[in-house]
Amino acid sequence: MDKAFDPAQIEKDRYAQWEAQGCFKPSGSGDPYCIMIPPPNVTGSLHMGHAFNNTIMDSLVRYHRMKGHDTLWQVGTDHAGIATQMLVERKLEAEGVKRQDLGRDAFIGKVWEWKTESGGNITGQLRRLGSSVDWSRERFTMDDDLSRAVQEVFIQLHSEGLIYRGKRLVNWDPVLKTAVSDLEVENEEENGHIWSLRYPLSDGSGSLVVATTRPETMLGDSAVAVHPEDPRYAGFIGKTITLPLVGREIPIIADDYVDPEFGTGCVKITPAHDFNDYEMGKRHDLALINILTRTATITDDAPEAYRGMDRFDARKQIVKDLDALGLLVEVKDHRLPVPRGDRSGAILEPYLTDQWYVAVKELAKPAIEAVENGDIEFVPKQWENTYFAWMRDLQDWCISRQLWWGHRIPAWYDDQGRVYVGRDEAEVRANNNLGDIELTQDNDVLDTWFSSALWTFSTLGWPDETPELAKFHPTDVLVTGFDIIFFWVARMIMMTLKFRGEVPFKKVYVHGLVRDGEGKKMSKSKGNVLDPIDVIDGIDLETLVSKRTGNMMQPQLAKRIEKATRKEFPDGIDAFGTDALRFTFAAMATTGRDINFNLERVAGYRNFCNKLWNAARFVLMNVEGHDLTVTDGLTPGLADRWIVSQLQAAEAEVHRSFADLRIDRAAQTLYEFIWHQYCDWYLELAKAVLQGDADEATKAATRRTLVTVLEAALRLAHPIMPFITEEIWQTVAPRVNLGGASISQAPYPAPEADKIDAEADTAIAWLKDTVVAVRTVRGEMNIPPSKKLDVILNAGHDSDRALSATCDGLLKRLAGVDNLRWLDDDEAPVASMGVVGDMEVLVPMAGLIDAGAEIARLTKEADRLRGDIKRTAGKLGNAGFVDKAPAEVVDKERAKLADAEATLERLETQIVKLNTL
Repeated sequence: MDKAFDPAQIEKDRYAQWEAQGCFKPSGSGDPYCIMIPPPNVTGSLHMGHAFNNTIMDSLVRYHRMKGHDTLWQVGTDHAGIATQMLVERKLEAEGVKRQDLGRDAFIGKVWEWKTESGGNITGQLRRLGSSVDWSRERFTMDDDLSRAVQEVFIQLHSEGLIYRGKRLVNWDPVLKTAVSDLEVENEEENGHIWSLRYPLSDGSGSLVVATTRPETMLGDSAVAVHPEDPRYAGFIGKTITLPLVGREIPIIADDYVDPEFGTGCVKITPAHDFNDYEMGKRHDLALINILTRTATITDDAPEAYRGMDRFDARKQIVKDLDALGLLVEVKDHRLPVPRGDRSGAILEPYLTDQWYVAVKELAKPAIEAVENGDIEFVPKQWENTYFAWMRDLQDWCISRQLWWGHRIPAWYDDQGRVYVGRDEAEVRANNNLGDIELTQDNDVLDTWFSSALWTFSTLGWPDETPELAKFHPTDVLVTGFDIIFFWVARMIMMTLKFRGEVPFKKVYVHGLVRDGEGKKMSKSKGNVLDPIDVIDGIDLETLVSKRTGNMMQPQLAKRIEKATRKEFPDGIDAFGTDALRFTFAAMATTGRDINFNLERVAGYRNFCNKLWNAARFVLMNVEGHDLTVTDGLTPGLADRWIVSQLQAAEAEVHRSFADLRIDRAAQTLYEFIWHQYCDWYLELAKAVLQGDADEATKAATRRTLVTVLEAALRLAHPIMPFITEEIWQTVAPRVNLGGASISQAPYPAPEADKIDAEADTAIAWLKDTVVAVRTVRGEMNIPPSKKLDVILNAGHDSDRALSATCDGLLKRLAGVDNLRWLDDDEAPVASMGVVGDMEVLVPMAGLIDAGAEIARLTKEADRLRGDIKRTAGKLGNAGFVDKAPAEVVDKERAKLADAEATLERLETQIVKLNTL
């Protein structure tokens, strides 16, 4: 093995070997186990959420594969309709070509060309993360077989009346000119205004003042609404107002939705341009008046003065005209959520348009029951309540998008507007006896969530009844973030129950979001995004700044992000390697909670990797030249029996953790066993045996135990840390006649009850506590490690005397002790003392240190602390400081005072001890 662990030297080669050897294909003889990857967008690159999500999935998959399950991790990517079309359009526009110039078929051909040439970025990143997916079964949502599944589902749902075409409000992107899903809407608070407008009563008896954040929509007002119990407006209900600038009479209605405390308590209702107004419009049978085009300009149905104007230009003109008429009452600054398209950045509009919908009420009932009766379990369970709340208040699902890239809706129209659905035009004509009449196929494509809702069964071959579908469906667990429970998880459950009559998965593991170190959501606009590959490989400061600020349209924002980046990462980001990043995610994977990502944690787990690497090198050096395959005649010592016993406990806990989907507990157990028990204690104990006067049978047993426990620990850690464990295992395992093509195909360690050794566990626990007690005294009294000590034991029980005899040699070597004895009855030495249970560990001080010099040093430090305590206590005693300073500042001062007081107490105790010498 190389002297230092260098992840960059092994990761790419190791992954290529796994893939070439077919390590990730289903092959086990046990029960099937299957996880479906949430398909990332083919246009995208992995972010920290992907890395977190994939770490959890890969850990589960590698664990079950090593347990012997016939394991499939199905991989694939989503065609990402909007994102992909935008990307290819921009590429073409840079060449001076518009998609309309090419036509639909030629443009789609260009998209496929792009996908072939450039669409593999994300799959390369999955490999860098060590994701052990079955690449031989890679799927793409636009593959022919998956497209056939989409078509079959659409046709059947339409034939049952569960898919229909209707005119309703949607989120509309006026730049992309398409409907978008709620998940593609980013609501960020921005500065805006509230305009108070005066609407005259039609009978001339007065007026009402309404408040609005979008004055331009007044052109489409259908009513003015007040709360039915608002006494200010009781006499107005049932009257009408004459809409300024338009001249249309509209009613004054009462509705519980109106908040009397907002604005004037009187609101304008525009059912065609506001989702809440739309619902109110349905309740009161109000007119739907659309005043915007697909590009968010004013329609020709509006007053002539505003026709063709951009919505925001119209806003300015309308406010100006109302002001001229004396109808503008007030304008106030106001912070309000502004819906923007996550792809275009455009402000979205609620827009009334014809779209295709899935009627979901009927589909939702069995999906709710599947979770209620336990066929599907959410982990953690509280997410079931979120699921139920949404499922019991479902709105029909808008599934059409005004794009060219995607699954084109299999519907055709005749010249009378009648619609026909089928697999192709020939089938439509034949089934409906249409002869030669002209038909036009619907131009829209399906929402990408429609195809991904079929993911668990379409990727396994449905609508054909394939062997893979029979074996691996239902899948075992879905690993996902809470933010797509509604958009993907719920829809998969509905669709799979409908078309397979079974659940898509048995468990839904819901993890939190990855936030930055301060708990803020990672976003490009905040400039706090980290690329997981940059954490793995490292990145210099200038490149990082360029990545974070490149293509930003707002120079001031770019400057702010650059400044923050230079402050946070003055030297760029170190290369930490994949295993350190994965272990960080695993250790922080407390179910359902968001995690605050911190590079210091990654650095700590990189040190863990180095610790494991160095331990392996130590072991190999100490067994070099010895035959470790011989098992007869070995005499395992106390330390050997203990570490083997501890290994069984670790194995049992890791198995429990994986069964409970608690990857964090598995990681914590591995860290504790490998770092603290094996590396910190057992290697030191083994060194004491190998360098001591033990017989050869005991030393041989220790050498074999060093390797066998290390080998088992490598297999135990492999699901979370695949690269380093594979690299070490290939060198270590053959020493004890183990090995194979890959550790990923080796059996996962299982605890053996007959190897649990309570006697050894008790003895080494006593030994560790006693060694720590001696080392603590050595540290407190500044006694150099090279100085041999006399140690006297006192009090305790008969068991302590027995254990001291058992552990005598190991204790002397580990604690640096020359003489170890029990206190005589008439003895009263001046000693520093540690305590282990009821036993006292006494270290006589005479001759060990210069008491006078040490007292002087400690007294000086104590005086300094008293000064600090006085200043801090004075600050905390100042009411002005405590009342005015931020709470976190006050808390920090209190903690500082408590630490100083505790340290002073320890120093004073030491000074008293030293004065007795």
